[in-house]
Amino acid sequence: MTRTTDEIAAAVAADIPPGAFVNLGIGQPTTVAEHLPAGSGVVLHTENGMLGMGPAAYGDQVDPDLTNAGKLPVTQLPGASYFHHADSFAMMRGGHLDVCVLGAFQVSTSGDLANWHTDAPQSIPAVGGAMDLAIGAKQVFVMMSLFTNDGTPKLVPACTYPLTGIGCVNRVYTDLATFDIGPDGLTVRDTFGTTVDELRKRLGIPMHRAALPST
Repeated sequence: MTRTTDEIAAAVAADIPPGAFVNLGIGQPTTVAEHLPAGSGVVLHTENGMLGMGPAAYGDQVDPDLTNAGKLPVTQLPGASYFHHADSFAMMRGGHLDVCVLGAFQVSTSGDLANWHTDAPQSIPAVGGAMDLAIGAKQVFVMMSLFTNDGTPKLVPACTYPLTGIGCVNRVYTDLATFDIGPDGLTVRDTFGTTVDELRKRLGIPMHRAALPST
C-alpha cells in the first residue's frame, strides 16, 4: 500500500515544530493545513498576505475575499492578520519562515528543486513565489509522487527541468517513502509498500537507511 495525499500531508504536519511559521505551497501542500494538531501553535502564512490561515473553507464558511495563494477559499484563525503583498514577500525573503512545503516536478539528490516549468510546449511557466520561499525558509519540505504517470523518477541525480532553487530541499515526502537530504546524501526515513533495495533499483541513485532509534 502506498500513501494517499492526505496520509502524506498528515506526515508533513506531524513533523512541523510547534509554534512554527509555515508557508504551504499551491497544490498538494495546501492539504497540510487540514492535519495540523489542535493546539500546535503553528502559524500559516500565505504569499498573498495573511498570517493565521486556517483550514479550507466550505459551504457557509466561504468568503470570496479570503483565499490562499492558489485562490482556494480558506478560513482564518483568531488573531489572523492581513498585509501588503510586498510585506509578505519580505517575510519570505527575510528568513522569517521556519518551514515551507512545496510541490515539485523534480528534486535532486543534492537538494536542488525544480517545480515551476517542465519545458513542455503547452505548459505555462509560473514560478510565483517559489524561488523566494525556497531560499528564504529555514527548512524546505517537498510533497510529491515519487514517479510520474509513465514511471519516470522525480527524485533524480540532477534536475533536467529549470531550477527553482539550488541545494534548498531538506526533506521529501512521497507516496512510497520519505527522504532526508543532507551532506551525506540521501537517507530513507521510512517506506510504504516497497523496500529500500527496491527503491535503489527503481531510482538508480545511492541512498542510506535511517539509523534505527536506540532503545
